[in-house]
Amino acid sequence: MPEEKKTKAAERGRARVLTAERQQVELRVFHLDGAVPSEHRVRAVWAFVEGMDLSGLYSEIGSVEGGAGRPATDPRILMALWLYATVEGIGSARALDRLCGEHLAYQWICGGVGVNYHTLADFRVQNGAVLDGLLTRSVAVLMKEGVVELRRVAQDGMKVRASAGAASFRRRETLRGCMKEARQQVAVLKRELEADPAASSRREQAARERAARERKERVERALSRVKELEEEKSTTKEKEGVRASTTDPDARVMKMGDGGFRPAFNVQLSTDAGAQVIVGLEVSDAGSDSGALMPMIEQLQERYGSVPAEVLVDGGYSGHSNIEALDGMTTVFAPVPRPKDPSVNPYKPKSSDSPSVARWRRRMGSKRGKRIYKERAATAECVNAQARNRGLQRFLVRGLEKVRAVALLYALAHNMSRMLAFGMLGEATA
Repeated sequence: MPEEKKTKAAERGRARVLTAERQQVELRVFHLDGAVPSEHRVRAVWAFVEGMDLSGLYSEIGSVEGGAGRPATDPRILMALWLYATVEGIGSARALDRLCGEHLAYQWICGGVGVNYHTLADFRVQNGAVLDGLLTRSVAVLMKEGVVELRRVAQDGMKVRASAGAASFRRRETLRGCMKEARQQVAVLKRELEADPAASSRREQAARERAARERKERVERALSRVKELEEEKSTTKEKEGVRASTTDPDARVMKMGDGGFRPAFNVQLSTDAGAQVIVGLEVSDAGSDSGALMPMIEQLQERYGSVPAEVLVDGGYSGHSNIEALDGMTTVFAPVPRPKDPSVNPYKPKSSDSPSVARWRRRMGSKRGKRIYKERAATAECVNAQARNRGLQRFLVRGLEKVRAVALLYALAHNMSRMLAFGMLGEATA
């Protein structure tokens, strides 16, 4: 700094600034409801939950008025927390627990009720049947309002990474060795627990025994899974190559969208093309979509008492057996495979085609068929992308049943967002 400027700075004196004072005691008046703006999305989430029929969850609560026992956490609070967290891209129970203590919107949902990650985790994975029923009822409401017509749906599969490492997959002989070790470990820990006189050590030992027992159960499930997979194989060489995970036996190695192979689950979503509302959902360990079309149509029939007039799917579903099986039930719009010979017209029926396959070829070659099929990308792929953006990149739970419960939460959160877009949840905006 030049001498002239230094002199002027010295004459001017020390600069005055506002510094942090963290030891000051303050008395504040705080109103939780008033701290959340009226247009905040969390209020719309609560309105959505208040409209749900959660009687099944309340009926399972053991603590009743006039009786003994600690009051249970209101299921509406837990449901709203998970729906709001899902919309915000939060998929971890521990992360949600932390936000309930730090973030105003989550505190507003709790309303002074304490929650912990264990309660949150249990609620999410133990109520799959309830979540499935809520999905059906949410769509039924939209159908009653005329938002969902269920006339044309688009179905697509989405491979989601499982919570299992590639190194956890073992062949039958290796699994048998793991089983022997697991049984020995359980027996040793059980003897140590019975002989330990210290209470604190017993608790620690009990936790270790429980972990060993759960590992033994997973290995047993993996052995059973290997047997199931071997039955699907035809040759001895294929059977010898079958492996199952000791971390999550229900997971299967699949080819992912980037061309790599990783343990994953296949999430099938069926979406109404007009409203972009998820109307059907299934989770499987199948690496291919070829066998998922008919079960989804049957699921829609069971949920809503009718099947869509038209269904839009990609080439993974367009096997001739699917086209023939659905003939008379619904009209399938799926791309016709390109022949190796470019001079061959793929839309011209072949002599070996059944009547339903011949109609499908002509249908996809028409201008109307091509125009209708364009809606698939704007429907199924758009919904899948939104689920990815909300954090559906990897499941943090293990087991097909728990994975399906998490996927159902994503479907409910998506439909709730669509109701917000339709102005059906008050003045809050998405």
